[in-house]
Amino acid sequence: MNERLVLPPEELSVAFARSGGPGGQNVNKVATKVVLRFSIEASASLGETRRARLLGRLASRLTGSGELLVQASRYRERGRNLADARERLAAILREALQVQRPRRATRPTAGSKRRRLEAKRRRGELKRRRGAEE
Repeated sequence: MNERLVLPPEELSVAFARSGGPGGQNVNKVATKVVLRFSIEASASLGETRRARLLGRLASRLTGSGELLVQASRYRERGRNLADARERLAAILREALQVQRPRRATRPTAGSKRRRLEAKRRRGELKRRRGAEE
C-alpha cells in the first residue's frame, strides 16, 4: 500500500477566524487563523480499508460527526496558515495510514530475571533494616 493519497479540494472545508496571541491592532481586525475540516466518513477519495484505519487510529481527534479538525495560527498571514494547516493534515493522515508491524512476543532473558530479583531482594533488605532502627 505504497500509493499516494490525493485529497480533492472540495473534500476540505476551510474557515477563517481571528487569531489569538501577539499581533498588535492587526489581531483584532484580520481573520488569519485557519480551521481546516476533513470528513473521513464522507470522503470519496478514501477506500474502505483506509477509511476504517483512519477512523480507528484517529478516533480521539474526530468530532462527533466524524470530521478531523486542524487549526493553524502560527503565522500572521492567512496564506501561510492555510499552507501550514494543509501540511499538518497531510502529516496526520500519513502517520495514521502507516501499517504498524505486529509486535512479536519475546521472553525476558535469564540475566534480566536475575537482575530484577536481585534488585527486589536489595530493596526488601533495605526496608527490613529500616523497621529494625525504630
